[in-house]
Amino acid sequence: MAVAPKLEIRERLAFAGGQSFGESGAYEYLTGRAHFAIDPGAEGNRGIVDIDKAPRCAQGHVHVTADIAILKPVDLAKGNRRIFFDWGNRGNKRAIQFFNDAAGGNRPLGVEHAGNGFLMRRGYAIVWLAWQGDLLPGDGRMILDLPVATEGGRPITGKVRVEYIADAQGETTYPLSGRASTRSHPTVSRDTRKASLTRRRYPYDEPIPVSPDAWSFARLEGGRGLDAVGAETAVVPSDQHIHMPAGFEPGWIYELVYEGRDPLVLGLGHAVVRDIVSFLKHDTSAANPLAEGGVGMEKAYGWGRSQTGRCIRDFIYRGFNADTSGRRVFDGLMPHVSGGGRMWLNHRFANVIVSAGQQYEDHFNPADAFPFSYASSTDHVTGRTDAILKRPQTDPLVMHTQTCTEYWQRRGSLVHTDTQGNDLQQPDTVRVYHWSSSQHFADPRPRKPETPAFLHNPTNIVWTSMLFRAALDAMDRWASEGTSPPASRIPRRADGTLVDFATWRQQFPVIPGALAPTSPNLLPQLDFGPAAAEGIFDEPPRVVQQAAYAVLVPAVDADGNDTAGVRVPMVTAPLATYTGWNVRPRGFGHGALHEFTGSTLPFPATESERTATADPRPSVRSRYASRAAYVAAIRRAAEQLVADGLMLAEDVERCAAAAENWGAPRHRYDLD
Repeated sequence: MAVAPKLEIRERLAFAGGQSFGESGAYEYLTGRAHFAIDPGAEGNRGIVDIDKAPRCAQGHVHVTADIAILKPVDLAKGNRRIFFDWGNRGNKRAIQFFNDAAGGNRPLGVEHAGNGFLMRRGYAIVWLAWQGDLLPGDGRMILDLPVATEGGRPITGKVRVEYIADAQGETTYPLSGRASTRSHPTVSRDTRKASLTRRRYPYDEPIPVSPDAWSFARLEGGRGLDAVGAETAVVPSDQHIHMPAGFEPGWIYELVYEGRDPLVLGLGHAVVRDIVSFLKHDTSAANPLAEGGVGMEKAYGWGRSQTGRCIRDFIYRGFNADTSGRRVFDGLMPHVSGGGRMWLNHRFANVIVSAGQQYEDHFNPADAFPFSYASSTDHVTGRTDAILKRPQTDPLVMHTQTCTEYWQRRGSLVHTDTQGNDLQQPDTVRVYHWSSSQHFADPRPRKPETPAFLHNPTNIVWTSMLFRAALDAMDRWASEGTSPPASRIPRRADGTLVDFATWRQQFPVIPGALAPTSPNLLPQLDFGPAAAEGIFDEPPRVVQQAAYAVLVPAVDADGNDTAGVRVPMVTAPLATYTGWNVRPRGFGHGALHEFTGSTLPFPATESERTATADPRPSVRSRYASRAAYVAAIRRAAEQLVADGLMLAEDVERCAAAAENWGAPRHRYDLD
């Protein structure tokens, strides 16, 4: 029998100094801990890897505790009776930042965290719950306490593989997990001869062994010395760190394979999200803070970006949108910038913090595996037929949004094609929107392009947060009233807007000073061994190069901007070429795509500059006669998006205001 979560609310604080948000009134911020008793025998829990190896209480349940936070109307009757669940990215709260154009932060209490107040003005009860069980406390991250799996009380061991890539000289020590925020799987032995450390320039280069004498399982500690000797350091043996006195060199991919122990039952992260949202949505008792005053919740929506977008897709695929009573949990889910992958979570020795596979970094990550699409299709490599959506009674409505970066780095075309690259019709319950010429992370607040040492081109600065607000309103109408949202806007093979790399290369202009990629992030089949389907991987995987999946990219216009998808005003009335890719410079994996970063390649300011630089793109001055003409072009583009149902009317003036002074600081032109 299902046991309801028990909430321990420890704080109840006024939000934004008690500011009132229209009809929703004032908001309050609740924090605490949620306690779960998970039944390993329940149908919805049996697929959790190693749940049968977790410790149980006398009643046979597995106990889990998670941080929880709720931002809700003080008077729930003034709210919209809807839960908006933010799948916190690596333990961090992100939704308010993107939906409200607000300051980011893990303790959202101040006026700066309200931003434009969108989510509050709409009346949502915003909920966060820790779901990632390998995070360590610090920086306000939300923590989930999970049990360690054992085999009859004995430690479970297995191969663990981790990459380390240094962006600067002098990095000598890493946690085995690769991130300070993340628990490492301890090594069984600190004898480096029993592990393998290699390095290579590029993912497919032959690995070069690093001598076992050149490194150790240890950490570096530092502090103040005595007798005026200054700072001192010590090398301390550690079963959770790697130390190389000579340092990890930039421009190399280091890969460690070692025998680890004590895996957490990480798949429980899906179960706690399911159980808390179901409880908050359906429970009417005094134990539920969203049922105060007898109001209760009617709908639940969820959103996550990047890592948590993949988590949403995996949550749906594994059937967690049905609670243990068989009820639908989320009415609508909104994965953003997940690309074609799912979450590497329900696996033994998973390293959840690691980003999904990229062209250079973590290329052999298991996140991108069939099925990639919400629609049913057949894997031409294996012959298997599958889909992310396959439980019509409990599957949610889905709005999948992605940027140009996902097509280049995250195999995003596979979301809406079959494995051979043919257009794949999506279910009526799905919308897919390509946010043209934007990058994976789009800061909702103004920032100028940057070119750090590990990037060749200036970063992409396309602003897209206005699309989040319209999408959520459309999702609510869809789930509440049955009003269909705008049709999917994606590049397609049928109309030539989704192309292979060779075609794109012919389309993209030769821009002075820019470095373009030599391919998108391709996807071979990765074979993690015969037990991979049960969540137990062989490491490293066998790479089957001849069994590859089609990876396609958006076609571009003469400026190099994406032709298909949702073009925000900055892209419809451009001042630059905006791409979803950026390239590593010499010394940092020269020529390879860099993580999830895009580029801003400014147009020549004048025709004289265009001639002097042999730039094929028309100048800013030839496109817009004045600042006012540029602002007018932005306004027209914004109004068209409103007419198309892809932007809210309130955002037109925001777009126009941001365009003043030639879009500074995102752009830098001094023309009049």
